[in-house]
Amino acid sequence: MSKVLVIGAGGVGSVAVHKMAMSAEIFSHITLASRTKSKCDDIAASVKQRTGVTIDTAALDADDVAATTALIKAVQPKLVVNLALPYQDLAIMDACLAAGVNYLDTANYEPRDEAKFEYSWQWAYQDRFKDAGLMALLGSGFDPGVTSVFTGYTKKHLLDSIDTLDILDCNGGDHGHPFATNFNPEINIREVTAPSRHWADGQWVEGPPLAHKQAFDFEQVGQKNMYLMYHEELESLAKFYPEIKRIRFWMTFGDAYLKHLEVLGNVGMTRIDPVMFEGREIIPLQFLKALLPEPSSLGPRTRGKTNIGTIATGTKDGQQKTFYIRNICDHEEAYAETGSQAISYTTGVPAMIGAALMLTGQWAGTGVFNMEQLDPDPFMDLLNKHGLPWKVEELPAPLDF
Repeated sequence: MSKVLVIGAGGVGSVAVHKMAMSAEIFSHITLASRTKSKCDDIAASVKQRTGVTIDTAALDADDVAATTALIKAVQPKLVVNLALPYQDLAIMDACLAAGVNYLDTANYEPRDEAKFEYSWQWAYQDRFKDAGLMALLGSGFDPGVTSVFTGYTKKHLLDSIDTLDILDCNGGDHGHPFATNFNPEINIREVTAPSRHWADGQWVEGPPLAHKQAFDFEQVGQKNMYLMYHEELESLAKFYPEIKRIRFWMTFGDAYLKHLEVLGNVGMTRIDPVMFEGREIIPLQFLKALLPEPSSLGPRTRGKTNIGTIATGTKDGQQKTFYIRNICDHEEAYAETGSQAISYTTGVPAMIGAALMLTGQWAGTGVFNMEQLDPDPFMDLLNKHGLPWKVEELPAPLDF
């Protein structure tokens, strides 16, 4: 029985606290904090209505290390679950160190003024967490997170060595809007418009954003165009699995989404540098965010499924083999259970599972850890128990693209 402090009241935070409340034998007390307390209160009301569990709420500016430290000391949790914006990761890690509490997040740090996300800033905290006797778990979402655990499971049980790894992220959902993003628009668009990057033969290979397209037939979704992108788990997988010769990340996008994104980029609406407008500075992408539908509003109107998984080729007992591990999540079923669509669900559930494994001591250690460094088996087991069942398929041949 353990107290937990969750920071962030978006869709992912909502799913995580709903699922925590459904596991009261582990999460004895939940506090949800965000800059906007009313969002926390709305989530708390939904949690109470759906589960009967009462959670506490608090207002918090997570950029303020002193305020975050004070809240942690007041709540006295065993773990802080950071589901706020990636810009705030380091401030929250600093607060956890100051208060002497373990830390978990779902996305790596990214500076506000540059669309560049990498683990170096957080890996630099290794000695500080180790010396404090604390554990920091990075990237306990789906990708990164579940896909990293799928890779660890593949290496532990299916292949003696992995030669190539492809991560395939397909969202087959339809929300009916001409253009909207399924999670924070600012983070989503910064990610999608970044140059593509993949790992090959010991080095990074870069290219223009969304320049490499491949059609793929996704189970229960159908054929979709997926695009080569850079995603943060590539960095940690390349570090912790140096044997893998090639690691790629693919994500599906519809033609309408890409056309809107192209036009918005052409007119400067995806810029993250300030511009002057009527005597004041604004950041175009932040202004665009204010115009777009709130991602949490998409839940009631989203239909379809997500299909996310890993395809790994390597050797087993001297024979070349290829294994495809994937999860399929239904938007409407996710909304019926937690009030959020599958994009939030597939990140919020793994955040809860990672937290549960830390609180029960099944995942333990001192220092900073990525998901693939830990035993995949208990995590894989809890995925099946908490709404993200997975399947393994042996493919007849490696991917031919």
